[in-house]
Formats: sequence, C-alpha cells, structure tokens
Amino acid sequence: MKGLHMLWADAKKARRIKTNMWKHNIKFHQLSYREMEHLRQFRRDVTKCLFLGIISIPPFANYLVFLLMYLFPRQLLIRHFWTPKQQIDFLDIYHALRKQSHPEILCCLERVIPLISDAGLRWHMAELCTKIQHGTHPAVHDILALRNCFSNYPLGMNQLHALQMKALSRAMLLTPYLPPLLLRHRLKTHTTVIHHLDKALAKLGIGQLTAQEVKSACYLRGLNSTHVAEDRCRTWLGEWLQISCSLKEAELSLLLHNVVLLSTNYIGTRR
Repeated sequence: MKGLHMLWADAKKARRIKTNMWKHNIKFHQLSYREMEHLRQFRRDVTKCLFLGIISIPPFANYLVFLLMYLFPRQLLIRHFWTPKQQIDFLDIYHALRKQSHPEILCCLERVIPLISDAGLRWHMAELCTKIQHGTHPAVHDILALRNCFSNYPLGMNQLHALQMKALSRAMLLTPYLPPLLLRHRLKTHTTVIHHLDKALAKLGIGQLTAQEVKSACYLRGLNSTHVAEDRCRTWLGEWLQISCSLKEAELSLLLHNVVLLSTNYIGTRR
C-alpha cells in the first residue's frame, strides 16, 4: 500500500509538470533539474508497469502475475515496491551487470587507436586506456583532451559499430537486443537527456541536492554510489559535470563513454 501511495503521488506530480509544460509551451530541456529528473524516472517506471499490465490481460493471468512479482521482484516490480534492503541489493546487481561491459568498452577504445589520425590524440588515448586498466582514476583534463576523437570518426556517435553500441547499452542499463539503428537512436536519446539534466544541475548547484538525490544522480551516470560516502559522491558528480558541461552536442559520444572512463576506478567503489 505504501508503494501504491508513492506511485500515485509521483503520477500526480508528473501530471502537474506535463500540464504546466503544455500551458506555458515549455520544452523538456527547459524544465528545472528536479522536474526533468522526475519525468525521466517516472517514464521508466511506467514502461515497466505497462509490461505487467500486458501480461495480466489474459483471463486469470493476474493470479500468475502476483506469483511472478513475489518470485522476481527485481525484474517485475518498480522501486516503490522494494524494501530498503532490496533497493541496495538490486542496485548492486544492476551495477554488477553493467560493469561486465566495461572491459569490452575499453577494448573497443584500444582497437580504434590506430584509426585516430592525430598522433597526439593517439598517444593520449593509449595513455588513458592504460591508466584505467592499471586501476588509476583519470583526471578531468585527461578525458577532455580526447573530445575531438568522439566528435567524428572513429568514435563519433554515428560511427560506433554494433558491438560497441551493445556494450554501451549494457553499461547504461538499456537493452542491447535491438537492431543497430534503434540502438544508436536510443543511446543518442538517453545521452542527450543526461546532458540536459547535467546543464540543469549545474545551474541549480550540487550543493542544493539532498544526499539521496546526489547518490541517485551518481548511480544514473555509472557510479555504484550505494557504497560511496556522500562527500565523495559530490566530488565525483562535480567531475562529471565539468566534463559534461564542456561538451557540445556533436561530442556526446564522449559523455556516453564517460560512464566507464570516470566510474571504473573511483575511490571507494566496490570491486
């Protein structure tokens, strides 16, 4: 019942935001950080609920659905219906799943090094991959130095090949089981939304966020924040915003890869 009340409150808030957008002709990227984040999360929750609704349609299927929800709460229930312990455990499981793709993404970056035309950028990319593979957390300037590699061939968003996109989808907790065209579109959309969120958050200021909001923001961007102290989360989120707010739309492939580059070796994360 508590979960239902929380879901109903979220639905009413989402409706108020959408109504205000319609009345004042406000676009999604023009919303405040909290409004934007609420709509983003509510859409994901509704998508998961729709799946349950569809499998409940056949006669008497609702009895089976209740059993499935009890047996598979992580896969079938949204966060409103998880216990506090389940929330921590399930976030750990999801992070372990996305972390499995990290070595593959780093290997893809290593494979494209010979394709980078600029010798200086080739050296920077090789150095960055080596640092991360040896357990070093890269500095913001190390990552931003490579922004030109991610704006066009070989690592621009439109140049990524299917295996790269599948690995990046897993790192973003998106389904990799789609045709390449849809994978690219979904990665672009998801990364653009995060970029809009980052700009709104930079305007608001990290200091205005509650501890839970900080941890949720870090988790969305690739850090397993459930086991990282709040002050370290704020520091990490500040580094992320430095990178994100420096990027143009054509360079968002770097923001997508930053989910791996910036989170893999951060101090305090669980191995």
